[in-house]
Amino acid sequence: MSRPALALPLQLSPAAAESSLRRVSRFLARALPLCRAHTVEFYTRGLWDRLVAPRPAAVLEALRRPLMEASGAAAAGWGDDTFSKVFCENSEKLIDVHLFALAAKYCSLSNLGVCTPLEDVLEALRGDNQGTTGIKTDEFMNNKKSHEVQVMSELVVNIANYCDIKQVIDIGSGKGYLGSFLSVQYNLKVYGIDSSNINTNGAHERNRKLKKHWRAYQSRGRANLKSQRLEKANDRAVESEIKCKAINEKPLNNDSSLQSQDQMAIQDLVPSCGFKGTATCEMRKQTEADLVAWTQSDESKLSEEVLAILNVLPADAVEVSSSQCNCGELCEEEKARRKMASLKANVSKSSESNLYFPLTSRITAETELSDIITDLEDCMMVGLHTCGDLAANTLRIFTAKPEIKAVCSVGCCYHLLSEQFENQEGCPNEVWGFPLCQYLKDKGWCCGRNARMSACLALERVAVGQMLPTESLFYRAVLQVIIEEIYGVTKSDRHVGKTFSKSSSFIDYVRKSLKKLELDDSKLPDSCIMDYYEKYKHRMNELEAFNMLKVFLAPCIEVLILLDRLCYLKEQENIAWSGLVKLFDPVKSPRCCAVIALKKQSCF
Repeated sequence: MSRPALALPLQLSPAAAESSLRRVSRFLARALPLCRAHTVEFYTRGLWDRLVAPRPAAVLEALRRPLMEASGAAAAGWGDDTFSKVFCENSEKLIDVHLFALAAKYCSLSNLGVCTPLEDVLEALRGDNQGTTGIKTDEFMNNKKSHEVQVMSELVVNIANYCDIKQVIDIGSGKGYLGSFLSVQYNLKVYGIDSSNINTNGAHERNRKLKKHWRAYQSRGRANLKSQRLEKANDRAVESEIKCKAINEKPLNNDSSLQSQDQMAIQDLVPSCGFKGTATCEMRKQTEADLVAWTQSDESKLSEEVLAILNVLPADAVEVSSSQCNCGELCEEEKARRKMASLKANVSKSSESNLYFPLTSRITAETELSDIITDLEDCMMVGLHTCGDLAANTLRIFTAKPEIKAVCSVGCCYHLLSEQFENQEGCPNEVWGFPLCQYLKDKGWCCGRNARMSACLALERVAVGQMLPTESLFYRAVLQVIIEEIYGVTKSDRHVGKTFSKSSSFIDYVRKSLKKLELDDSKLPDSCIMDYYEKYKHRMNELEAFNMLKVFLAPCIEVLILLDRLCYLKEQENIAWSGLVKLFDPVKSPRCCAVIALKKQSCF
């Protein structure tokens, strides 16, 4: 039976979403030449002189200046006239860096006001229900992944509960961290679909980590229980000793008084008081009964907490220790083991949905999920950092398939997106990753691969001191000059890769790179290599300033892509609610915004 519908947060209207998209696209139409240029060609194409008018030092100073004017009424009134002051109308060069930075900040998610706060979404979805506490992911995931899985899984389970569904399809599931946690922690039946066999097989590694986590968790739980039992027994013994002393020291007035005191003592004392006879026997039995009750209660809590982990582990995941112990401990261990087995058997009968299934399949916009998942039922689709077109295809499948009631997708790897208007030679009926919405399609909007690559830069990380790899970029740009001038090569299918981190000097870098590119380095003496280095060394600050401009534009390009996806959802008639929600700390996880949508109740 479906739960009664609760009021979802106010959502951005289709008109407001498109209005924001228009503003961002107008600014980027003028600014994108900065990002469409590749830093490899920085010196060979003279990018600084072509695109930027101020000196590098002035650019860096302006970009480091605090920006306080990007939001508010002044920013809301910006139009084409304002943008014309940022760039020269004739040369199209950047001329006002401070205004450029303000415009870029205004076009970011935080200043456009297009995001719905996560707290508002969770509050509306939960209703009167409270959150669930359970296992900690940071014991078998790195800090970044743990942060992402904890936050996103809480949102996903609340959406699932709101839609009254128990099945989740994790698209681009990788090694299954999100899917396995949703299954373990929230008893959801999760299908993780990934195109890579390596990632699917990585589920075994996940189980190994869960097994390791389980053993540590079990050991700590038993140690804590033993400590708590001893502490409680000692406290009770001390209290009883105090009462015994009080009884012995109190004057005896008559037999009835003594009888009353004895009754009180029988109820409260433990054997350590030194009493003998029937009263002592009864007290010992009572104390043992209390200890058993404490043990069973605590063991039950431990069993319930770890039971969820057991349900998704393979049969050989938990190994029972066979260390020697005395009869009392063995009896206690046996009781706990039987209770655990009983609980597990009961849960397996009542909640067989608590499973995680990793599957290998390539997902496209035309994928029929029922061909992959035989027991497909009402479900929701999720994706944690789905690469390139996979995020766009997730939204297409969601809107087309009636059994999918909700979607929560966090995309990444924008450079892997296919663009309809980037390659005009492509088939006109091809399904593209960008654009999705009608407005950008009508405009024939194209970012270009280099601009989409720039969208992956992390402004927040740079802001907290995680600097760009300027030296490695400088090495590569000067290498390109050498390749073109000495070898006459402008295009190559081969790549230098991560040669910089393996090189001891610029000379070493050049020689290793030439070998990777299959170019003869014997005709290039060390002195010639160093001449190139010295020629461009004083211009390294140009490259640093240019890349900082690209970093400032990165959030704007990402917003364009996200708003394109949101506007596409707003165009669909079967969507009840859709929005952008910032999930993660952008310093920990730069791709931090989720596209979320729920279908209308009539579609349920």
